[in-house]
Amino acid sequence: MFHSLQQINYGSKSIEYKLSFAARKTLGIKVFPDGLVKVIAPNDTNLIDINKKVKSKANWILKQQAFFYSYKPNTPERKYVSGETHLYLGRQYKLQIIEDTINEIKISKGAMMMRTKKTNPEYLAKKLNEWYKEKAIFHFEELLNRSLEKFNKYKLEKPVLEIRLMQKRWGSCTKSGKITLNKELIKAPKGSIEYVVIHELCHLIHHNHNKDFYDLQNSLYPNWDKWKEKLEHALS
Repeated sequence: MFHSLQQINYGSKSIEYKLSFAARKTLGIKVFPDGLVKVIAPNDTNLIDINKKVKSKANWILKQQAFFYSYKPNTPERKYVSGETHLYLGRQYKLQIIEDTINEIKISKGAMMMRTKKTNPEYLAKKLNEWYKEKAIFHFEELLNRSLEKFNKYKLEKPVLEIRLMQKRWGSCTKSGKITLNKELIKAPKGSIEYVVIHELCHLIHHNHNKDFYDLQNSLYPNWDKWKEKLEHALS
């Protein structure tokens, strides 16, 4: 299959796409999570007609790219020193490192108090990540159970929940009924976490980002766009 890189202009923006040809009747356009656009055209279709078709879908392509880009976690590097701020459920807390004979993390009055046996950054990062994972398990499970109630009429079985660090997505799901949530979500407001959970549950009914998918998401979580925006800004 022959591939070539093409480009169209749409207003002030340009869209690059990877073009290939195949034995098919219609032209297909797909946007991938990394922003790549692939176009598969029927054999012998001329480039002018292909560009016209891509341009007619330009608004949709740009929206898809914006959606995927906004879903990429962008958390800053940390030094793990007292006075540094760390997020938890959408709020900023000042880290207080206290050398002690125990390991314990508590939230109190705007402070994240970390009692620790060692104070080197690698050790502190490990212990704080373990604490975040523990909190994520509790809150994500709670939000999943609560969100499932909105899907009662669809008779969804409770999906398997996996929590891990993801480099490019806040969440994902499989057709077999497994939902994966990014551990970093525990730093976002609860409403934003719930948005991601509901977004992935909607995918168990409608696998693509089509009109039916967004109609369902709108009906079940009307303010999802507000929480999506909070998510994009909270962890950027």
